[in-house]
Amino acid sequence: MSIKLVAIDLDGTLLNDNKQLTEENIAAINAASKMGVNIVLCTGRPITGIQRYLAQLELQNEKEYAITYNGGLAQTINGEILIKHTLSFQDYLDAEAFSRQVGVHFHVDGKNHIYTANKNISQYTVGESFLVEMGLRYRSVEEMNPDLEMPKVMFIDDPKVLSKARDQIFNRFQDEFSVVQSEPYFIELMPKTVSKGNAVKELAERLHLSLDQVMAIGDQGNDLSMIKTAGIGVAMENGIDEVKKNAQFITANNNESGVAKAIRKFVINK
Repeated sequence: MSIKLVAIDLDGTLLNDNKQLTEENIAAINAASKMGVNIVLCTGRPITGIQRYLAQLELQNEKEYAITYNGGLAQTINGEILIKHTLSFQDYLDAEAFSRQVGVHFHVDGKNHIYTANKNISQYTVGESFLVEMGLRYRSVEEMNPDLEMPKVMFIDDPKVLSKARDQIFNRFQDEFSVVQSEPYFIELMPKTVSKGNAVKELAERLHLSLDQVMAIGDQGNDLSMIKTAGIGVAMENGIDEVKKNAQFITANNNESGVAKAIRKFVINK
């Protein structure tokens, strides 16, 4: 069956190491979009963190979609929420307390801001604020709004610090939550049902597409579920070994427009 939906990870996949779109990737995505293929950016970022790239891509379909927060939300690029899974305030309290126990910085993504109870704010939290274009707010645990919608929380720190606590974090939370490490400096905690793969599946069902009509492209652990879910799973050459092992095809790396090469092979030239 022909591919009708292409789910594409952002960092390390669609973007090069300078966090930029290559002209080759833009051209291939535009060509596929003009053929009526849905191009769905799938990212751990909120929608604010991908707006600049959506504008550069100038997607042609009447209604386009994005999967954000690693599958916590699926929405139109205009902001209409189609799928939403969030953590409870008790989830936040448990995870925040555990971060202090293991000595790792911690923050939570709200709808409009990133919140941290760490007085000595991690440089990685500051960097994440700039990357996703969301304001940063210091709030003690007692000051946090219990009604705040939280698609995910993040253990975020220097890779050497985080690696020492990694097993403890996974062992503590993986039975009750979806836990993924998508960068060396952060581990994300989300509701158990949340993954890019589940969101891609739910979105395909809404669009009356079979999974055989879906291609997914990614490089990291948080992309593994959609690589396994899609009819065609494509790993980046720069991807981790587990993603490569579960993919049907390995394309070029993110600095060599690997996304464009996969789209041309399986969508445009097919």
